[in-house]
Amino acid sequence: MNSNVRPETMSRITTKELADSFIAEQIAEIRAQVGDKKVLLALSGGVDSSVVAALLIKAIGKQLVCVHVNHGLMRKDESENVIKIFKDELDANLIYVDATDRFLDLLAGVSDPEKKRKIIGAEFINVFADEARKLEGVSYLAQGTIYPDILESIKQAEGKKAVKSHHNVGGLPEDLQFELVEPIKLLFKDEVRVVGEALGLPHAMVYRQPFPGPGLGVRCLGAITRDRLHALREADAILRDEFDKCGLAEKVWQYFVVVPDIKSVGVKDESRYEGWPAIIRAVNTTDAMSATIEEIPYEVLHRITDRITKEVDGINRVLLDLTPKPVGTIEWE
Repeated sequence: MNSNVRPETMSRITTKELADSFIAEQIAEIRAQVGDKKVLLALSGGVDSSVVAALLIKAIGKQLVCVHVNHGLMRKDESENVIKIFKDELDANLIYVDATDRFLDLLAGVSDPEKKRKIIGAEFINVFADEARKLEGVSYLAQGTIYPDILESIKQAEGKKAVKSHHNVGGLPEDLQFELVEPIKLLFKDEVRVVGEALGLPHAMVYRQPFPGPGLGVRCLGAITRDRLHALREADAILRDEFDKCGLAEKVWQYFVVVPDIKSVGVKDESRYEGWPAIIRAVNTTDAMSATIEEIPYEVLHRITDRITKEVDGINRVLLDLTPKPVGTIEWE
């Protein structure tokens, strides 16, 4: 399974038996590839990187060094939760790197989505390189690349334009010294979850809501500013809180807020108030290649709107995105 093209004969992983077979095959391939060297893994806490971590731990144990990078584009309390779960509860060999200023300084004034993704991807590699220099025997970089990442990143033979690049399959510098380890790159998201359960990962971890590698960087549309990024983070936290309360969190595959770099006129404290719109997106999918829109009860939307406009400084409107994929992608950028 070293090719970037999924074999037509590859069975869909839908059962524990198929997952166990896949796990055994990947453990053998990882051991053969890595030998006695160390591997760095970008551990976000999402299902993809968590499954890769579990596979690598089974295959090479303490040779794995997990690195959690806070690029300043995480959701509210995200890094704190990753540290608690993986370091404190799962006893992972975890290195925490706070690179907020490093990323946001590089992204200042950059509005093009592809440039933002390339900057974030390249800087991730730079951060890993810095950490690798502090360790001995690190030769590999593990990534939670999955098949939809590859399909959307490469240009097809017939000349179709790539939908977008992904931080984990694009933007790698030519002088990269690490060899890549990508054990789940031929799996769709639903298959990754089956493998995660077969590995014995906690249910909450396996079904944790997907979060893009560039984080809020692709949801703070246009050039990222710290004040708008803060508003986005707070609005997103309110949405997640309300979805938890009404039971939608378990029903909806992915839900989030995007905040574009536009302002409209509003009224606050009887005065003119210019603010950004917060756009809600809630979608369901099985393979991330297509997506349908989840209907949100109006009473829930009203509560979310009331809280965001009252509690989040800088936002004066709340909008709802009703576009399926296709024609819209799941993320806005």
